Amino acid sequence: MKLIRYSFISRQYKTLISILCFLLFLLTQPVSAQTRTSKEDSLYIRENYTKMERMIPMRDGIKLFTSIYVPKNTSQNYPIMLDRTPYSIAPYGENNYKTSIGPSMLFARDGYIIVYQDVRGKYMSEGDFVAVRPYIPNKKKKTDVDEISDTYDTIDWLLKNIPNNNGRVGTWGISAPGFYTTTTIIDAHPALKAASPQAPVTDWFMGDDRHHNGAFFLMGTFAFLSSYGQPRPTPTPKNSPGFSAYGTPSGYDFYMNLGPVKNVNERFFKGQNAIWNEMMDHESYDEFWQARTPVPHLKNIKPAVLTVGGWFDQEDLYGPLKTYAGIERNSPKSPNLLVMGPWIHGGWSRSTGESLGNIVFESKTAPFYRETIEFPFFNHYLKDKPDPQLPKAYIFETGSNQWKKYDQWPPKAAQEKKLYFHPNGKLSFEAPRNSQPSYDEYVSDPKKPVPYTAEIRTVRGSDFMYEDQRFAATRPDVVVYESDTLTEDVTISGNVMADLFVSTTGTDADFVVKLIDVYPNNAPNNSPIAGTKMGGFQLMVRGEVMRAKFRNSFSKPEPMKPGEVTEVKFDMQDAAHTFKKGHKLMVQVQSSWFPLVDRNPQKFVNIYQATEGDFQKATHRVYVSPQTPSSVVVRVLATPN
Repeated sequence: MKLIRYSFISRQYKTLISILCFLLFLLTQPVSAQTRTSKEDSLYIRENYTKMERMIPMRDGIKLFTSIYVPKNTSQNYPIMLDRTPYSIAPYGENNYKTSIGPSMLFARDGYIIVYQDVRGKYMSEGDFVAVRPYIPNKKKKTDVDEISDTYDTIDWLLKNIPNNNGRVGTWGISAPGFYTTTTIIDAHPALKAASPQAPVTDWFMGDDRHHNGAFFLMGTFAFLSSYGQPRPTPTPKNSPGFSAYGTPSGYDFYMNLGPVKNVNERFFKGQNAIWNEMMDHESYDEFWQARTPVPHLKNIKPAVLTVGGWFDQEDLYGPLKTYAGIERNSPKSPNLLVMGPWIHGGWSRSTGESLGNIVFESKTAPFYRETIEFPFFNHYLKDKPDPQLPKAYIFETGSNQWKKYDQWPPKAAQEKKLYFHPNGKLSFEAPRNSQPSYDEYVSDPKKPVPYTAEIRTVRGSDFMYEDQRFAATRPDVVVYESDTLTEDVTISGNVMADLFVSTTGTDADFVVKLIDVYPNNAPNNSPIAGTKMGGFQLMVRGEVMRAKFRNSFSKPEPMKPGEVTEVKFDMQDAAHTFKKGHKLMVQVQSSWFPLVDRNPQKFVNIYQATEGDFQKATHRVYVSPQTPSSVVVRVLATPN
C-alpha cells in the first residue's frame, strides 16, 4: 500500500514539474506581435518614445495640431509615418500617449517617427473644415489650399524640424483618413516614398458611405453626420455627441416613423448640419460631387501605393477598387498594388480575420496582412529593407479560403460570363430560349419596404454583409432565381455587373440585386456561433442598389416610362469567391433595402424634397426572355484540370 501511495505522489510531482517547465518555456519565448497585450504595447511606447505636440503652419497661415512620436534612441535616423484624420488624434497632452501607434505595433518596435494630425477645421486644428475637400490644381495664391497642399506643407515642416529623420515619409489611413492618404500622392512631396490608402473614401455619390449608384444610404449617413457634420466654432478636443434618442430598439420603426428624408432637418438638424445640407442640395452627380473625388487626378503618381480593402466592408468597398483602378488607368508605370481580404471596414488592422459572423476563413488573415504585406512594403521603401516581392494584386478568395497572387486585377484568366434569369426562378449560364415574352412581377410598397437585415437594431453595423439572406428570400416583394446544384467549383474574380430588363407602373424605382452562395443542406456546422445550422445558408457574395432614374446619367436623371421595358445596368463592385461543388448560385431582386437605403417614392421627384403624398405602390416586372435577357455579369476563372 505504501508503495502504491509513493508511486501516486511521484506521478503528481512529475506532473507538477512538467507544468512548471512548460510555463518556464512559455515565459522565455519571444512574445509575438499578436499575443502582446495593449498594456504591454502602451508600456513599450512610453519607454521608447517621446511624444511632442506642435501647431504646424500651413502656407495660408492656418496651423494644424499635430502629435509626433519620436524614438528616444537617437543613434540612428528613422523614416516618418504620417496619418491625417478628421476623427481626432486623441489623447491630447504630451504626457498622454496612445496605447498603439503606427499602422501596427510592428512599426513602433522597428523604429519609426510616427505622426498624427487633426485635419484643417477638425478638433484642435485651426481653419474651416470641408468634407472631402476638392483638389485645386495649378495653385497660384497662398489661399489656394487643399488637402494636398496641407500634406505637402506638413511633410516639409517635419523634415526640417524633427531631428533624426532619414528624409523619407510614408502615409497611411483607413476610411476618411484613407481619403487623406490618397490625396498625399497627388502632386506629392518628393520625400513621400510610399502610401497606403485603406478603405479610402473616394466618391460619396457613386459608391462610398453616403450613396451607392445615386441611392441615398440613409441609416449610416444620419447616424454619422449627427456628430460629424455639427458646427465647430473654435478648436476643441471634443466632438459633438452623435444622435442616440431613437426611442426604440428598431431602426426600421424609427426611420418609418421619420417619414420622408426632408423631415430629418425639420425634426432633428434644424438646418445646422452643413454637410447634411450640402447633400440635400445636390441630389444628382453635379459639379459639387464630381469635384470631390480624387480619382481623375491620380496621374503621374510617384510614391509606391498599397491600396487595401475588405470584401465585407459595409462602408467603403468602392473606394479601394476605384483608387487602384484609377492609378492603373492614369499612372500605369507607378508601383501600384492592391490587397483585398475577407474583412469588414478596417478589420485588417485590429482583428485576427479568422471569421465574420457564421463564416470562417480558416486562417488568421489580418495578422498575415500586417506581417507579410503591409510592414514589409513600408520597410522596403522607407528603410531599404529587402523587396518583399509582392504581387500586383494580393487577393483573398472567399469560399475556397485562400490567398491568390495576380499580376493584374481583374486577373487575365477571368472570362466574362452572364448568369441569366429564367422563367420559374431558374438561374443559369445558358441564355433563355423561351420564345414567348416572360417576366416576374412584384408589388413594391414604400409603406412596407424590404428590411436590410433580420436583426433589430438602430445602428447599421456590418453583419448584414454576411448575414443569412433567407429572411428576404421568402418575401413576396423579392424575386429569387436559383441555379441547379453545382457539379464543379465556380470561381469568380473581378467586377460584378447587374444587367436588368425591367418595367414599372411608376416613374422611378430602386433595384437591389444580391448575388448569393447557397450552401447545401448537409453543409458542416462550422460556424463560430454555437448552435448555428449552416445547411441551406444563403451568403451574400455581393449586393448593390441602383436608383433607376440615374440609369442613363448620374448627372441628368430621367423618369421611367410606365409600362415600358427598360434596361437598367449597374456596377455591383468586385468579388473573388468560389461557389463550391454541391452549392448553388442565387440572385435576389427587390426594390427596397430599408433603412440602409432611403425609400424611393417610385415617382420621379427630388427625393430629398418629397412629401408623404409622393410615395406610392408600384408593380415592377423583371423580364427573362431571349429578347430581354436579365442577368448578372461575372468574371469566371477556368476550373484547374
